[in-house]
Amino acid sequence: MERPHHHHMAAIRELDLSACHPHSIVDRISAVPGLRTSAAFLTFLHANLVIPPSALSSHASTPTFEPSTSFSSVPHPSSSAGLSAHNNHHSRMPPSSPLAAPPLVPLDDIPDLFLDTLDSDEEKDEGLHLISDAVAQMRQKAARAVLFHPLPLAGLASSLYLLYRLTSHDPSRLLFASSVLIISYLLAVRYLTQRYDHLATSIARSWLRPLPDSNFSEEDIVLGARYDGDTLVGALVLHLKPAVQVAGGHRRKGSRTQHLTLRGGTGVVRAWTTKLTHRGQGIGKELLAEAVRITKERCGKDAEVGFAKEHANSTMVLPNIFNGTFRRDEIRAAKALDAAVSEWEATKKRR
Repeated sequence: MERPHHHHMAAIRELDLSACHPHSIVDRISAVPGLRTSAAFLTFLHANLVIPPSALSSHASTPTFEPSTSFSSVPHPSSSAGLSAHNNHHSRMPPSSPLAAPPLVPLDDIPDLFLDTLDSDEEKDEGLHLISDAVAQMRQKAARAVLFHPLPLAGLASSLYLLYRLTSHDPSRLLFASSVLIISYLLAVRYLTQRYDHLATSIARSWLRPLPDSNFSEEDIVLGARYDGDTLVGALVLHLKPAVQVAGGHRRKGSRTQHLTLRGGTGVVRAWTTKLTHRGQGIGKELLAEAVRITKERCGKDAEVGFAKEHANSTMVLPNIFNGTFRRDEIRAAKALDAAVSEWEATKKRR
């Protein structure tokens, strides 16, 4: 008789879940004393990396990461208050990097720029003084071009090394000779650039008068730019070169008379500058646009406008190897004038 088989059921192990709570992993990490600091950092990082729901539901082609309002629904007062506080918080935050865009200046704080022709003697003298200062400032740029050019710097370094090899046994003699050499180098740069001072002093009222052999008696036009009608911040000297027209129907040589007229003439910019503290604000661009407008009005819509071959701001007194920075300035000025002419033509076509 077979013995009945007894099946022993294994005891089921029950887990006590009373100690489990729906805490986050950060809370459980915080339970360890040594990791509390790391948990605080993770909490801070989590709070700053959460994307607002509005960004996830945006239908714009480019996602936005700031709160945005919709015109199709009226926001709840509490959400509006939170949005206002959020925007105020961000407006008080400083830029994150030096390359960040500076805060916008309110339109009421931007002074109005006025362009006008300088007619009185005092106004013309003020404009010429501004141009003279700009020419004198070119000496500083020329001096930097020579001082930091690789060729003269290499010569100076070689001379100093030679002095060191010859007088290294006598420190006092080495110091004296090196000082004399450096001073001589600076004096040579000063001598090469001193002509800019003479050019600056030559810009006076007589500079605006027509040439003695010219039959056209009109003086050059001086344009000025002011902020709120106060201090002059920009000046431009425009010479309207007349065209020669022949009167009389006879074609025989000497039977026709010639006279000068602005109709069909050209506009020549003889000087163009902006005050040093106001450069980069678009003042020069506005002056060029005004010069183009005056030329087109008085000489005809087909009149050409350009810089004089040797205008006040283009004189180069240094050898050619040092004039790279001045050539770049000339190229930028020519492009700015071309842009002003193109803008005037585009405006006329739209009309």
